[in-house]
Amino acid sequence: MPELVRYIRVPAKSPHFDPEWRAHGHIDAAVDQARAWASKQPIDGLELEVVRLGDRTPLLFFDAPAKGARASGKTAVLYGHLDKQPEMTGWREGYGPWTPVIDRGRLYGRGGADDGYAIFAALAAIAALDAEGVARPRCLGLIETCEESGSYDLPAYLEALSPRLGEPGVVIALDSGAGNYEQLWATTSLRGLVNGTLAVDVLTEGVHSGDAGGVVPSSFRIARTLLDRLDASRDFECAIPRERADQANQAAEILGDTVWKRFPFVDGANPISTSRVDLILNRTWRAAVEVTGGNLPPIASAGNVHRPRTALKVSLRLPPLVDAEQAARKLKALFEKDPPHGARVGFEWDSAGTGWNAPALAPWLGAALEQASRALFAKPAVFMGEGGTIPFMSMLGRQFPAAQILVTGVLGPNSNAHGPNEFIDIGYAKKVTAATAAVLAAAIPA
Repeated sequence: MPELVRYIRVPAKSPHFDPEWRAHGHIDAAVDQARAWASKQPIDGLELEVVRLGDRTPLLFFDAPAKGARASGKTAVLYGHLDKQPEMTGWREGYGPWTPVIDRGRLYGRGGADDGYAIFAALAAIAALDAEGVARPRCLGLIETCEESGSYDLPAYLEALSPRLGEPGVVIALDSGAGNYEQLWATTSLRGLVNGTLAVDVLTEGVHSGDAGGVVPSSFRIARTLLDRLDASRDFECAIPRERADQANQAAEILGDTVWKRFPFVDGANPISTSRVDLILNRTWRAAVEVTGGNLPPIASAGNVHRPRTALKVSLRLPPLVDAEQAARKLKALFEKDPPHGARVGFEWDSAGTGWNAPALAPWLGAALEQASRALFAKPAVFMGEGGTIPFMSMLGRQFPAAQILVTGVLGPNSNAHGPNEFIDIGYAKKVTAATAAVLAAAIPA
């Protein structure tokens, strides 16, 4: 916990949000801190390396030799990341992205839950098993530093480290969510993502709105029309597997109205459906679009001007089985075809990450998760998709199709990753760490 507090103080924003990350040195500082802590852990034979490929963001790699006579040749790979989302406004008084605050068992600050705790949890789980003399497989760690920018550097590292990764029997990614803090949650799918900028130009410069209004088309209204095209399109959907629909039904029964009440609605606002199951499937297996930024002038300086250009940052979440590169090309064609009023329209995507659907769960892993959840929470484990994106999972799924994959995490209700007042529930994080140790122990064949 003291190390996680220190980590929160480091403004290690992902390269997409800090293009001068090399000069600023915050990502390197976060990596150096994690490496220094890891080097002091009581794990015999632990090897640590900060891997650097050219000008790419660094990756922290660890290798903990297998323990126990029954350890097989298969490895366990543990994944996390140290880069962070930007500050965001709206933090409560006395709190802030780089100001760690512990309040009622929760540690507030940017990156603690998403995903700084992962390296500390992974090595704590390994060290705990070793202290108890429990057999475990060889454990390898991949802690990257550009996940929040789409993991664009990760494929090169996977290729470079492939000979050292061996044949993974299980991959554990500690970068996901939890429906509540009362039981263990395993993520069965993740959505993909296309991020890009939609730009509409109608004039070479701004003009008096009283003079041009009714003659010159509005670039903003054209952009709105193009977004309507996206809303009406079915090109970004896929069939929902029966098993995933059944899991959504189970999760809806467990979560009740917290499916939507966990979000900070203003008084009188309501979710887009009254069906809890539909809401779960909407956020896990259906496309969703949000405009996350734009070039509108601030209200205080907005004059009576017919603006020449509107540019909007568009974030399109994709169902798990939709290929992100193909979706990005389709989205570009949809926006740019036959622009209204002959406006100049362009869409350029800066990231496209494909989602992930978990392979069939091996009996040993299902039993380990169930036993861990009942031991730690006295409740069964729950399986549900998540709406976020972890590009690493689709990469690993392609590279190691035979590996069992566990995606779990501490992003429970109101933890608000990416937004203000992000927190990690300390008690829940400890139990997720214990569950990680249980899975590593179960990965050894009887």
